Amino acid sequence: MLRRGRAKPSPQGGLAPLTAVAGALLAVLIGLVFLMLVWAIRDAHSSLLTARSGRPALDQAGVVEKTVLDVEGGQETYLFTRQGQFLASWQAARAAFPAQAQRLVDVSTSPAQRQLAQQIRQGGQTFIDDYSVPLVHAARSGAPAASGVARTLQGERRVDMLRDQFARYVAAERAAIGRRENALEGRMHMLTVAASVGVGGAVLLIVGYGAYVTRVVVWPVRRMAGFATRLAAGDLSARVPLSGRREIGQLETAFNTMAGSLEKSHRRLRLLYDAGTAVGTTLDVRRTADELVRVAVPRFADHVTVDLQAAVLTGGELVAADGAVLRRVARGGVRDESPLAPVGALVAPPAPPPSPTPPAPAGNGTRAALLADLRAAPEGWALDRPQTERLLAYGMASLITAPLSAQGVLMGVIAFWRTRDSPPFEEDDLSDAEELAAKSAHAIDNARRYTRERETALALQRSLLPHGLPERPTVDFAYRYLPTGTSAGVGGDWLDVIPLSGTRVALVVGDVVGHGIHASATMGRLRTAVRTLADVDLPPDELLTHLDDLVIHLDDGGAEPTGEVGSTCLYAVYDPVSRRCALASAGHPLPFVITPEGAVEPAPGQAGPPLGLGGLPFETTELDLAQGTTLALFSNGLVHSRSLDMNQGLERLRRALATPGESLEAVCDRVVATLRTGEPADDVTLLLARTHALPADRVATWEVPADPEHVARARTLATGQLDAWRLDELSFTTELVVSELVTNAIRYGAAPIRLRLIRDTAMLICEVSDGSSTAPHLRRARVFDEGGRGLLLVAQLTQRWGTRQTSAGKTIWCEQALPTADASGPPGGS
Repeated sequence: MLRRGRAKPSPQGGLAPLTAVAGALLAVLIGLVFLMLVWAIRDAHSSLLTARSGRPALDQAGVVEKTVLDVEGGQETYLFTRQGQFLASWQAARAAFPAQAQRLVDVSTSPAQRQLAQQIRQGGQTFIDDYSVPLVHAARSGAPAASGVARTLQGERRVDMLRDQFARYVAAERAAIGRRENALEGRMHMLTVAASVGVGGAVLLIVGYGAYVTRVVVWPVRRMAGFATRLAAGDLSARVPLSGRREIGQLETAFNTMAGSLEKSHRRLRLLYDAGTAVGTTLDVRRTADELVRVAVPRFADHVTVDLQAAVLTGGELVAADGAVLRRVARGGVRDESPLAPVGALVAPPAPPPSPTPPAPAGNGTRAALLADLRAAPEGWALDRPQTERLLAYGMASLITAPLSAQGVLMGVIAFWRTRDSPPFEEDDLSDAEELAAKSAHAIDNARRYTRERETALALQRSLLPHGLPERPTVDFAYRYLPTGTSAGVGGDWLDVIPLSGTRVALVVGDVVGHGIHASATMGRLRTAVRTLADVDLPPDELLTHLDDLVIHLDDGGAEPTGEVGSTCLYAVYDPVSRRCALASAGHPLPFVITPEGAVEPAPGQAGPPLGLGGLPFETTELDLAQGTTLALFSNGLVHSRSLDMNQGLERLRRALATPGESLEAVCDRVVATLRTGEPADDVTLLLARTHALPADRVATWEVPADPEHVARARTLATGQLDAWRLDELSFTTELVVSELVTNAIRYGAAPIRLRLIRDTAMLICEVSDGSSTAPHLRRARVFDEGGRGLLLVAQLTQRWGTRQTSAGKTIWCEQALPTADASGPPGGS
């Protein structure tokens, strides 16, 4: 980088040639010192090896001498004791001597020593062969001369000769070792002197070179490093005083220029980084706009306003509306009071006049516009003169407006204002405004899309869920449904109460995996399927089996799975006549049973596999419920979350339900308040059903023999019971219905045949059961047919009719509406 205002120094006076020459000279001198030290070390190493070479010879001489003494000692001991075990050491020493003596010859360090070692080898071998071995043989044979004085003296003389040779060998070797050690000591002294001189010289050279480099380079660089450290620590105002010394001066100028650029770039990058991390943290349009205002004020602008189309706030589709009135959703500034329109007001966005040159397309399709001086062209940005005067009087001095666009359609406008207390906007600030607008537009559009999808999913789910539970005299209901508030979208939980034949009621709670529109649509499909299967009046386990099979085949031929696999469902049927409840679960938590006294226990039984696995059976559990027993059906979202373990949640729910005497609505409120203290992470479903028994005087049952003669008796019994209930208006129709159903049961069914009349608060129910599982079907008889009109007649005379399978056969039932005056009144006596 060129220095400003200074001529470039000549190469002869630069730091690079001087540093190169000094470094080269230092390298040559240090190399010479190094070579001298290497030579001295190698010479000392050679002398040390020479000095150490005599030690093995001395050691081996001692070994050979000990072997000779072992030979002498072994033979002398044997001569005195005449015991053979003392010859073992003698034989070992005699056998080892030749090799040890040869080893002594090999390790000798000089020809004279080698010659003396050969004499020792010959003398020792002669002593063993000519003296020791014959002496031992003679002693073994018992010769008296073997232990004579003459032989003993002869052996001592030979041993003494050998010892003299050993003494001369050791003395000569020690003298040689001493001479070599003295020579080594002299060389080491010389090496020490040479090393000291070399190291001292090298140290002086290094010190001199270091002083030069320190004065010329290190001190200026250290000073610059201090300023760089301040700059890296965040002090963007750090600048280096110029010294003007060669390249260091150029570096100082370049550093100050870089620091100035870095200060400006750091402010811009920090602003954009904070915008990327702080804007769009939620999927809420208003909060996203507020986050943008907090990021831009006061680092980029003194005041910021965000105006959006009304459709953006509600998640609606964007429409091209140039010049349309927008709604202000966020406003902020360095001071709270300002003449800018408040949040919620309908405003017309500021529209600066176009620049002389056409704007280039930006990332969102348009460019920001700048008015550096608002006083110069007030008509281009203000709507009326009073508003203009208020803004100028307040101190507004410059303005940048940036459009918020998505899919090529304008969503709104961001206005950045600066007052006279701050420097006016420049052309370079336009790119920052465009980046802020692009990031904010993306976040706002995401929030708008999420709002639209959530509202769509909620609307779909509300349309698919029951708008109100049917009123049944035998069961009291209360329920709560809370959709999740997380960004994942609403889930697929549902609940339902389905009236069945014979005053029975089906209770359903289900949970579809996943969230969003797909989960809501899947929930609607499963709820419709359950209602359809419930109309067939299947037992709970069979209903779940059919539902499981239906889930498996729902996506046959589909492009993408909708996520039904893994969904759960609990189906329970309560019969107020027998006070029995039959339930089965497909992977759903079993309900709690609350007795009239307030005891809470989980329902017995096991939850079966989730829906969609196929091939696995479901189990029906039968419960006998006392009058006033409450069933609590719920989904996982009520008892399980990231911070709540499933077992802990079940225990908390059990304690919350244990309050006898309260209304079901109050229990629902308390349970939800206890278990859901914040925004639910999953849909929350709770259904409470308090059961009642149908009074015995409202049910009449008779056994009918399988004989056509008893049809008349069945009609008589039915009409008599209607008289007792004061339902004479229904006698004629009921008599016909009973006659047809009983006749069909006798003719086409099997024993036992049972007739039952049930009087509900709004319906009269007639049921005929038989032991055959063959279900009848409705058909139209031809003109000349004698039969085939029974069920058609029943269907025309009654409000509803149907058939259901039982464990002992089937039941055909039909319902008639009670007279209006009687439907709400108390039943008559029987």
